[in-house]
Order: sequence, then structure tokens, then C-alpha cells
Amino acid sequence: MKTVLVTGGAGYIGSHACKALKAAGYHPVTFDNLVTGWQQAVKFGPFEQGDLLDRARLDAVFAAHQPVAVMHFAALSQVGESMQDPGRYWRNNVTGSLTLIEAAVAAGCPHFVFSSTCATYGEQDNVVLDEESAQLPINAYGASKRAIEEILRDFEAAFGLRHVIFRYFNVAGADPQGEVGEFHRPETHLIPVLLDAIDGKRDGLTIHGTDYETPDGTCIRDYVHVCDLVDAHVLGLKWLEEGKASRVFNLGTGQGFSVREVMDHSRTVTNREVPFTEGPRREGDCTKLVSGSTRAATELGWQPHRSTLSDMIADAWRWHQNGHYDR
Repeated sequence: MKTVLVTGGAGYIGSHACKALKAAGYHPVTFDNLVTGWQQAVKFGPFEQGDLLDRARLDAVFAAHQPVAVMHFAALSQVGESMQDPGRYWRNNVTGSLTLIEAAVAAGCPHFVFSSTCATYGEQDNVVLDEESAQLPINAYGASKRAIEEILRDFEAAFGLRHVIFRYFNVAGADPQGEVGEFHRPETHLIPVLLDAIDGKRDGLTIHGTDYETPDGTCIRDYVHVCDLVDAHVLGLKWLEEGKASRVFNLGTGQGFSVREVMDHSRTVTNREVPFTEGPRREGDCTKLVSGSTRAATELGWQPHRSTLSDMIADAWRWHQNGHYDR
């Protein structure tokens, strides 16, 4: 059984990836510092606690498990925080990833699957965003991810480290079986915040900006179900194992929904009202981010099956009512 080192495997996307990897016949080993992850989410393989900035710890984990690939999710990811404290994002995301990449090369681990983001494209309204679109990030989070992509290209040129980069749009939903789900403290993602508001766990949802140039004045995003997303990562790993060239793939559905549209769907799914207030824009937020790419479908054979807004909200609501982690 082939071992895959999953950084951030105790987090939202990483834990779902570990489940998908195990189902596909791999042996996922989670590497996580538990700053934003949860040890209770590690259910599908061994757990190694450590920090990406600790090269000696990484070397020990590579030596102990001898992974054939790295699946790298570990990162700080709050856009607003990245604008206020950019140094933390450059240090954690970029320096941490560089340390990980150097450790992988030193250990002879040949394949690297990287969790990037559509935030690398920045503010490009009325532009079809595909993998060849200009990368013009407007916040430190997106800039840090773009830098890691460049590091991977340099390390392939120097050392032959082949990689697949996934730039994804807004990830939502939860494992339909309820084994893992989305649980952040603090929570910043729209759908779980909205569900908290519906459930009375917070005073209400704040709509950050109602004066965007969109039909209803609120931001538009392309949402993809977390289970569909991690299925693409398994396909990306197999792509590398088949000897194919390094590649970048967008992961989105090509359909955008505004904040108000997400609220409307949530009312329908939960049969409850959404308490909300209207607030100013957040620094670093783009007006519209929607994928215009079909590369993942045509080349990887990726087809999202649960990425309807109703399914994503229903799965998230089920997890919201029944699942949580504790420190």
C-alpha cells in the first residue's frame, strides 16, 4: 500500500482527502501542528504532530513513513487576517512550504500535489478565469500561494519534483456519512457562519458589502463540494503516478452564486430564516470569482457529483447539527 503524507490532514479539506485516499487504496499519514486542525478528524491513518517550519521533524517523518507523494493542504487561509498580518502568512505558508518541499526532495519523494487557490487571480471581473489567466493576487494569502507555485516550478527544474497544482474556488459541504466536516474556530467561511446564525449560535450573519457591481450588490463565488474537490486530488496523484507532466488545474463548477443567493438556498434547505445585518466591504475581497476552465474535466476526467448549492448546504447542515471537534 502506497503511503501519502498529507499536511494539514487534521483540517477541513485535508481530513476529507485522507478519507478519499484510504478509499482509493492509499495509506494517508497526517502531518499537522493542530493550530487550526483537530486531532479527532484524523480517522483514516496515522497522525504525526509537527510544524512545517521544523525541518528535523519533517525529515524524521519522511524517514519513518517513506511516502511516495505529498499532498499539501497545511496553510493559513483567512483573507482578512492576511491583509492585517502579512508577515505571518509569508512565514507560515511560504517558508513552511519551502521547508516541506526541500525535505521531500531530500527524502527522494517524487510527487507533490499542492492545494492552491483562485485568490492568486485577484480582481479580474468579467474575465473567464482559466489556468492561463494572469495571476494578480490582491491579498497576502493569494500572493503566498502564488509564490509556492513558483517554488514548485523551480524545484522541478532543479530536482525533477513533479507536481499537480489545484487552484480551487470556494469549498463547501461535508462528508455525507458525517465522519468529518468543516469546523473552524473562529469560523469565517460563509456557509458555516450562515448556519451558525440560523441555529442561534451567533447573533446573525454580516453581509460584508452590498454595493458590489453584481445583480444584488453582494459578492459572487463559485462553490465546489469538498468531496468532489478531494476526488480531484486523488486523480491528480494518479496523474503523476502515470508519469504525466506537472500541471495546473482549476477546480470550480463554472457557476457563481451571490451571498444573497446562498442565503436564499439556505432558507429552503433548513426551512429557517437567516438573521443578518449589512456591513461594509472587507479589505481584500474580490467582486466575482468563477472558474471558466474545463481542463480538470477533459484531462483528469474529473466530474463533480455533489456540487449543487442545495447538496452542499444540506451536507453542511447535517454536519452542523451532529458533528464537532473538541480540543
